[in-house]
Amino acid sequence: MFREVCRGRHTTHVNVANIVEMTENMEIDSDDRIEVVRRHSLTALVRDEIERHIVDGKLAPGDKLNEADWAARLQVSRGPVREAFRALEQAGLVRNEKNRGVFVRTVSLAEADEIYAVRAVLEEAACRMLASRIDAAQLAALRAHVDAMRAALDAGDHDAYARANVAFHDAIVATAGNGKLYETYRRLVGELSLFRRAALGVRSDAMERSLAEHRAILSALAARNADKAAQLMLAHVDGGRQRAHEAVEPRASNVTDEGNDGLSALLA
Repeated sequence: MFREVCRGRHTTHVNVANIVEMTENMEIDSDDRIEVVRRHSLTALVRDEIERHIVDGKLAPGDKLNEADWAARLQVSRGPVREAFRALEQAGLVRNEKNRGVFVRTVSLAEADEIYAVRAVLEEAACRMLASRIDAAQLAALRAHVDAMRAALDAGDHDAYARANVAFHDAIVATAGNGKLYETYRRLVGELSLFRRAALGVRSDAMERSLAEHRAILSALAARNADKAAQLMLAHVDGGRQRAHEAVEPRASNVTDEGNDGLSALLA
């Protein structure tokens, strides 16, 4: 069952306790309250599973999402899938076209530049916050992500490197101590994932440079040097933006009249 497939995953965002507390203020009977909790938690699991496929590149920009297919695949009714599609649309990962269906959203390079700019501000702030409060367990977790990047680089596994890369940044923002900052960051990270993956593959030394930048950020955080950590993070995020341009611009002349759809497909 789908619940068994999702057990132990780290990307599930649902907080069942919060849902239960919310239903206590609703004018509904106990049976309906149980159904609300079950439905909302299941929707969150479905949403996270589809999001994982998008972020991992298993679903490319422009791919159509079929409600019935996903319901059958995850062994759920179509209701939670439909609600998950709405949540993914609000998160900026899919688009709903009238009379056509739901598609993985495409992101232009110009829009990616805007997202990188916002991401830089958020991660700079997160580094400053975390540097003043980081503990041994948090440092160990960040080192584990860097070690995973090193192992992926040695194995030539771009997918594993991308996952460890995302996990490193997510851990910094998640442990910075500002929930609203983390919520905003989470919305951006999915939209940028395909750009990151394309950028890492543009040159053979791209992952080496990226790894060195992550190690420098980790060292600054370990030293509790907030200014240096923030400065290094700003440079690192801008380096990611530049690598995205390097990955796309040499091939831009091959983009068809379909516009952003063709461009985004190059980034998958």
